Order: sequence, then C-alpha cells, then structure tokens
Amino acid sequence: MKGLELCRRFFERHGASMISKEFSGFRHRIAAGMVGEGSECLGFDDPISRDHDWGPGFCLWLDDNDFDEIGKPLQSAYDQLPRMFMGFVRKPGPLSNGKVGVFKTSDFYKRFVGLAHAPETLLQWVRQSDESLCACTSGDVFSDPLGRFSRIRQILLDFYPEDVRMFKIACRCAACARSGQYNFMRCAKRKEIFAAAYALHDFCSGLMGLVFLLKRRYSPFFKWKHRATRELGALGAAVHDQVNTLMRIRKDEDKQAIVESLSLSVINELKNQGLSDSNSDFLLDHSLSVQSRISSDMLRHSDVWGDH
Repeated sequence: MKGLELCRRFFERHGASMISKEFSGFRHRIAAGMVGEGSECLGFDDPISRDHDWGPGFCLWLDDNDFDEIGKPLQSAYDQLPRMFMGFVRKPGPLSNGKVGVFKTSDFYKRFVGLAHAPETLLQWVRQSDESLCACTSGDVFSDPLGRFSRIRQILLDFYPEDVRMFKIACRCAACARSGQYNFMRCAKRKEIFAAAYALHDFCSGLMGLVFLLKRRYSPFFKWKHRATRELGALGAAVHDQVNTLMRIRKDEDKQAIVESLSLSVINELKNQGLSDSNSDFLLDHSLSVQSRISSDMLRHSDVWGDH
C-alpha cells in the first residue's frame, strides 16, 4: 500500500462523509488532498518511510473567510476521525505540524511560495526554489469543487516562465562548471579531501537539478533528487547511472572523466533545445550562451553566480 493511495481511501471512506454530514453547507467549498513534503507525495515511500509522518491522513483547504467561520470546528471534526485505517496509524514526527489537517489555501501557498497566490512577476518566479515548488505541486488533490486551490496549483505545474527557466539553467551551468569542471581536480591535487568531496557532490546535485530544468520539472528535496532523476527520460536515466558510478569509484582522474561525460550530456541537450550554440565543452561558456537568449533585460544582465 502506497501512502498516497492510503490517504485517498481514508478521505473517501471517512473524510468525505464527515464533511457531508457535519459541514454540508460548505461541502462545495472545501478542497481536499494530500500535497506537500514527504515521500508519499512523491510516490517514493517504502516500509522505512512508515516510522513517522506516514499513514492515513489528508489536507483540507479553505478560503480565508471560510476558514474564519469553520476552520476550528472542521479541525476538531478531523481530529475525531479514526486513527487506525486499513491496519495503519499515522505516527507524527517531532516536526510534523502542518502536514495534515485544516489549512487556509493562502497560508498553504505562503508556506512554500511566499505568496498567497502564484508568482506574477519574473522576479517573484526567480526567487522560487525548485524544492518548494516541487513540494506544493506533488501528491494529489482528491476534491476541489471551488477550484481555487487547483487553479494556483496548475499555474505552478505549468512551470517557470521561459525566461526564468533559461536564467536558472544559465545559473546551474555556471555553478556546475565552477564546482565540477574547474574546482574538483584542483582541490583533489592539493589533497583538500573535504573540499574535493564537496565540489563533487555540489556538481552532481547541480547537474541533476539542471536535468530537471531541461525537462521542465521541479527537483525535489535532496534525499529524493537522485532517485527522481531516473524518471526523466533517457537523459535522466543516463545521468542517474553515471552519478551512481561516480559515487563508487576511487580514482580522482576517473571521477573527472565522468564529470566531463555528464557535462557533455547536458551540453548536448542544451543544443537540442536550441538554448546554446557554443562549441565549448566548458559549461560556463554555455551558461553565457543561454543567458544571451533571454528576452528580459533584467535577467539577461543579472549575475548568474547567485543561488537561484
């Protein structure tokens, strides 16, 4: 039993009837689902996941005025639902507040996006993190008769505006060039073991994030980034396997060879998407080529070395 399916069945068996019986006047205004942080929202949960924040539960989202009117009694009714369902009990963790229960739609999105609505300007989009956007677009919405929660969610699912996507791609290319193609071997030759390891892991994380951007998907929390990369078509599967190999081999020269191979994989994809026409094998040159194609003057001239 996957957690997301368990939560859906729990809502259909107990949540929907509770709303119909006790809040019938609002049943066409309450959205329900399981969205947010957690392996079950990504479909990656397994028996290890079940020690905390896993099990029957769901989220209920209300507009601000509705929350002011019925938020507390609705939460109280939610708390009275059976704890045991299909043999499972949800075990809250020490930091599990805000994962299930009753929420304002505006507060839910403020938590992840910093706004009560979807970003509306390029600057608001640039400030978003992939991890946060992945969290608030993961999982599933079971019911949304009013549609407001889903309208915001759909704007986010439609992905970054193209200028923002290109800017973030340019930033990741620059970061990967710096950490993997430039600094890793320099640190290794100096016997700076920690710095070399940090540069290598930073490169891998950045490059996998780059693949997500190229595939128009938000990358998840670091614990699941490598696994999720495998699902991004042929490029994602190849990068997943090469990163696995990179983590296992010992010789620095062999590691650097894989760094260059991984870099070439994304360079080819950049060219396939018409984002770069550079013939260089150095990702920094492709960063500049990608950025030059951005329509927005602000982003075309912004610093790509920032953490975007």
